[in-house]
Amino acid sequence: MGIFETIIDTYAQFFNWEMWGEVLTDPVSWGYIGTLVILEGLLSADNALVLAVMVKHLPPEQRRKALFYGLLGAYLFRFIAIGIGVYLIEFSWVKVLGAAYLAYLAIKYFMDRRKAANQTEDEEENKGINKNGILIRTFGLFWGTVISVELMDIAFSVDSVLAAFGVSNQVWVLLIGGILGVLMMRGVAGVFLKLIDKIPELEATAYILILIIAVKMLLGVFDIHIDHIYFFGLLVLAFGATFIVHFRNKKKAEQQGEA
Repeated sequence: MGIFETIIDTYAQFFNWEMWGEVLTDPVSWGYIGTLVILEGLLSADNALVLAVMVKHLPPEQRRKALFYGLLGAYLFRFIAIGIGVYLIEFSWVKVLGAAYLAYLAIKYFMDRRKAANQTEDEEENKGINKNGILIRTFGLFWGTVISVELMDIAFSVDSVLAAFGVSNQVWVLLIGGILGVLMMRGVAGVFLKLIDKIPELEATAYILILIIAVKMLLGVFDIHIDHIYFFGLLVLAFGATFIVHFRNKKKAEQQGEA
C-alpha cells in the first residue's frame, strides 16, 4: 500500500463507528486516553507558556489572531504527520530515530533545568520573539510572529505525535492524541499551569514519562512489547513517586521556613 493510500485509509478509520464503539467500551482504551490527556496536558502547559511569550509584543487584539492562525496550522500539520507516521512507523529505523529523539527531549529538559537554576528572572522574562529576526524583517511584525508561532507549533506537534506513537500505534490513539494535543495547548493549558505551579515536580514527571515511552518504542523494534498492565503500572508508580517527592520537598521547605 502506497503512502497516499495509507493516509486516506488512516483518516477513513476516523469515521469507522464500529471501531469507536469497541474503543469506548474497552477499559484499556480509556487507560490510553487518560495517559494521553495527562501527558499532553503537562507538556502543553509549558508549550502554551512559550507561545504566550512569543506573542506578548503584539497589540492585544492581534495576539489572539496570531495564536488562532497558529492553531489552524498546528491541526493541519498534526493530522498530516499522523497519516504519514502510520506508514513510516512500520520501519524499524523510524522507531529507533523516534525513540532517540524522545530520549533527547527528556535528557535536554533536565540539562536545561540546571542551566535555568543559574539564570536570572530578567533573562527568563526577556525570552521571546527577536524583533530584528529574519522573519520579522521579511514579513512584518504580525505575520513574522504568526510564522514563528506556526514553526513552534510544528515543533511541539512532532514531540506530541512521536509520544503518541510511543504509547500505541493504533490509529484511534493517534487521532485522539492529535486532537487532544492542540486542544490542551489552547484550551485547558491554564489548568495544568496552575497544577504545575502547585506541584512543580509534575513537569519533571512528564519528561520521565517521555523517557519511558522512548524505551517502550525502542523495545518494539526488537519485538519486545510491554503489556498495557505493566505500562500503566509504571505511569502510576511515576505519579505516586512525584507526590511523595512533592510532599517531602514541601515539608522540608516548611521546616527551613520555621528555622
